[in-house]
Amino acid sequence: MIKIKDRGIILEKTELDFENQAVLNPACIEKDGIIHMFYRAVHTGNYSSIGYCQFKNNKLIYRSTTPILKPEHNYEKHGVEDPKIVLLDGIYYLFYVAYDGENARIALATSTDLKKFEKKGIISSQMSYDKAEDIFSKSNVKKIYSKFERAYLSKNNSKIILWEKDTFIFPQKINGKFAMIHRILPGIQVIYFDSFSDLTEQFWSNYFTQLGKYIVLEPKFDFEKSYIGGGCPPIETEAGWLLIFHAVSENDKGRTYCASAALLDKKDPTKVIGRLNHPLFSPTEKWEKSGDVNNVVFPSSALLNGENVDVYYGAADSVIALKSINLNSLLSELTQKNDQK
Repeated sequence: MIKIKDRGIILEKTELDFENQAVLNPACIEKDGIIHMFYRAVHTGNYSSIGYCQFKNNKLIYRSTTPILKPEHNYEKHGVEDPKIVLLDGIYYLFYVAYDGENARIALATSTDLKKFEKKGIISSQMSYDKAEDIFSKSNVKKIYSKFERAYLSKNNSKIILWEKDTFIFPQKINGKFAMIHRILPGIQVIYFDSFSDLTEQFWSNYFTQLGKYIVLEPKFDFEKSYIGGGCPPIETEAGWLLIFHAVSENDKGRTYCASAALLDKKDPTKVIGRLNHPLFSPTEKWEKSGDVNNVVFPSSALLNGENVDVYYGAADSVIALKSINLNSLLSELTQKNDQK
């Protein structure tokens, strides 16, 4: 039995203009005993920026009255969303979704002090769904990848760009290379590279032709039958990389977002040591079941805290909440559920 303690809501919207609709999907990192939280702050009309606050001993001790990142370029004119943060070799890498009102792509900003971030631009592919699907059809991936291309084209046009979300790097290089988790619906994939400057359109095109080799996880169980996404940057344990991710199912009443977990091989994340065949946690509380988007728990950051893993998540796309999960009980469950890719 996995031991989970519900810590409840830890951050809500304010009357400040940039976050007067909702706060959600935080990126958290600890430095000198302080939890630095970067969160999606939503202005009325669903325009997002990234807010910033600090916690100590689970208590809010500082909250900025202005966004730390906001839309500045055409590719992010409708919002900068859903940040993920990782420290590697003295640099804080903050990944976020850049949304222009039609296309969702991954952009990067970096910092050395958690105070000033420099935007580096888009790092995900800017290939159209139409062209990408032609490549996927020749690579070793399941036909379900074509389903999402057809869905997007039916709502938009042939120029819609391949949507990318849920992107972050591992906090250590793997075999001397950056290892980056990303999401091409409906699964979770990994890509390796030496430098972010390598991520050219030609690089992505070559990678897509071999996409089947780089799949980490795909939907498998009923609670994740629609699609899954990377969730929280991975935590290194003695047993392997702990990846807490989100899983989506859909029925005639709408979608339900749950949290799940997997344990990945340290040297090759495509090798799954264990994977839950049931949700880690699901929407049960009022603030998880009712909000801007109902029935959503969206894990986006996980930090070790003594014997526990503290999982920070967006609830119903409206507030930020926290659950503490006993690490040993979770790893025990995962190591018993092997061969579950």
